[in-house]
Amino acid sequence: MMTAVLEFGGEYLVVTTDMLHQKTDFPDTMTPWQIGWMAAAVNFSDIAAMGGQPLGLLAAVGYPQNMSLEDAGEIARGMRDCAEFCGTSVIGGDVDSHEELTVTGTAMGRVSKEELLTRKGAKPGDLLCVTATLGGAGAALEAYLKNMNVDDDFMKPLLEPVPRIAEGRKLAKSGAVTSAMDTSDGLALSLYDLASVNKVGFVLKEESLPIDKRVFEIATSKKEALEMALYSGGDFELLVTVSKDKFKALQAESYLTVVGEVVDIDGAISLIGKDGANFAIDRKGYLHMGTSDQI
Repeated sequence: MMTAVLEFGGEYLVVTTDMLHQKTDFPDTMTPWQIGWMAAAVNFSDIAAMGGQPLGLLAAVGYPQNMSLEDAGEIARGMRDCAEFCGTSVIGGDVDSHEELTVTGTAMGRVSKEELLTRKGAKPGDLLCVTATLGGAGAALEAYLKNMNVDDDFMKPLLEPVPRIAEGRKLAKSGAVTSAMDTSDGLALSLYDLASVNKVGFVLKEESLPIDKRVFEIATSKKEALEMALYSGGDFELLVTVSKDKFKALQAESYLTVVGEVVDIDGAISLIGKDGANFAIDRKGYLHMGTSDQI
């Protein structure tokens, strides 16, 4: 989701909105509280990718007629808890009846003009980095789709994604980041989006990918594990390019992993395997639960 950037005194106001639907975005194992958390998290993740400090969340919710007041209250509580986690609150919104549960969130944040992170700015020679791990949400989705018996902790990356607000603020303040976005649609698709905007390419190293431990519990082969890390979505991590000569400012940050480098080949995205072989990364990523095919 693209974020609007508006003049805000001597700073920028960053604003984003996202709409979620019961059938395509909320697994039936989700609690009402998790639905509320997710609806807020998808918006705050965009604010994080801009380096913004959240100012508030507006939410418009269409409730189906068969939803209980208790469940509706839990959805509201989930949004409130996620907002509080991100250092802000739910500041308003609207409610209505709807055939299918539908939640539209609008998050706002502020960031100084010097610290604003955008998708444009990556240049050849920059380091490519990600926060935390890859594929955890994809592994949880696979477990859900296959009706596998896993515990609540295993499902958290999918059902309770964490917006990387704190990490985004640190990256923004470092002055080292040249471009940024989140990975909610999958690492591969995010790479292609960044490549298109910057007219560059990327070379990643398989051995450097921080693949979530859940992936190896689900995957039946090393190839499947790698594909899950590359193509599954929902991780809500930050994907950033960092200037090499400024990287020292971030080396002490344990949440950041260097996975590759920006190259001067427009649109070329490849992976160097552990055996040294080089192969192209496809342009595909996660869409929705209700979608039969990937991009």
